[in-house]
Amino acid sequence: MTFLTAPLPRRRSVAVDVGGVTVGGGAPIVVQSMTNTDTADIDATVRQVADLARAGSEIVRITVDRDESAAAVPRIRERLDRLGITVPLVGDFHYIGHKLLTDHPACAETLAKYRINPGNVGFKDKRDRQFTDIVELAIRYDKPVRIGVNWGSLDQELLTRLMDENQAAGFPLSAQEVTREAIVQSALLSAERAEEIGLPRSRIILSAKVSQVQDLIAVYVELARRSDHALHLGLTEAGMGTKGIVASSASMGILLQQGIGDTIRISLTPEPGGDRTREVQVAQELLQVMGFRAFVPVVAACPGCGRTTSTVFQELAKSIQDQIRDEMPVWRERYPGVEAMQVAVMGCIVNGPGESKHANIGISLPGTGETPAAPVFIDGKKAVTLRGPRIAEEFRALVIDYMEKRYGRGGAAADRVDGTAA
Repeated sequence: MTFLTAPLPRRRSVAVDVGGVTVGGGAPIVVQSMTNTDTADIDATVRQVADLARAGSEIVRITVDRDESAAAVPRIRERLDRLGITVPLVGDFHYIGHKLLTDHPACAETLAKYRINPGNVGFKDKRDRQFTDIVELAIRYDKPVRIGVNWGSLDQELLTRLMDENQAAGFPLSAQEVTREAIVQSALLSAERAEEIGLPRSRIILSAKVSQVQDLIAVYVELARRSDHALHLGLTEAGMGTKGIVASSASMGILLQQGIGDTIRISLTPEPGGDRTREVQVAQELLQVMGFRAFVPVVAACPGCGRTTSTVFQELAKSIQDQIRDEMPVWRERYPGVEAMQVAVMGCIVNGPGESKHANIGISLPGTGETPAAPVFIDGKKAVTLRGPRIAEEFRALVIDYMEKRYGRGGAAADRVDGTAA
């Protein structure tokens, strides 16, 4: 029997430098996000970019839709730099991007990348001229460009032509298939045009955003087959809450498993007043659970059943997971490699000891009717048994102690000396 034990090899793509972050070319898959503030509101935008960067977003896109927004971009960059936030900023341009970049050279210089949509860069005779203007500005300022097709603003002339050709051929394709082909062609033809103008392939990233899972998979599989451009994955208008998370994870998980995708964004609609960093967390968790990257220690916890009527293991798992998220910006500096750590918080004797042995450090709490004792396993061996009302507090202390010994400067140095992985 043969088992698929790993994703397919990563598709070979051209590497693109985005403000010091490498996208494609075999580099680790990059997590990015986008602000939803008015970019002209410098305070709000700086605050949100900083939050996204601290949460782990490696590229942040901001809307540049009018003069006030363009004028704010250099000041936003200056404020972020003073805060020690170096995350690259990408300008999202629609309709008048060519004019804004021309009228605001400081904005054009400050941004790490320009994102343009070939479906709304201009219309009719203006389209080629305005697209050319933006590409020439990217060449002048040595900036990469993401050519981002979106089926909500697809080039209607291209779509109409392909529909007419399909009709003349006796309708061999469905309307959905023709639309998918129009999305792919829009991206590839635009990239070809950009290269003809003089923008090197190492300065081009492609994306093709749709809002249905099967459409996204089909479009990107075809893009990957026909091109070696770096690809940005994202399900647009994915939705809110669990629906958006499931749809994005299902579609992008399949593509990533096939080796397709160099950078991703989980486009979640936030709850009213919700935290924008949620989309960064989901993107990180998707890459981590699939084994592509490690961002934070993983907390394994059983789902609970009739044997675990106590809520202690649930509360302990949540408190540890919350602490990891809150402390990771500091822990990354203090404990190099800690993101690879695994913690297990189990609720009864059935799978508790076994799961705990698989983790770096794990605890098996007593289930209903079991002896009120909680064995703790460290690196596969039973280390101590906790009892009494302070089990949760004592286990959290053991986790911190483990991090200090294994990933602290002294522990990491010792591991390097004896040849084990830190």
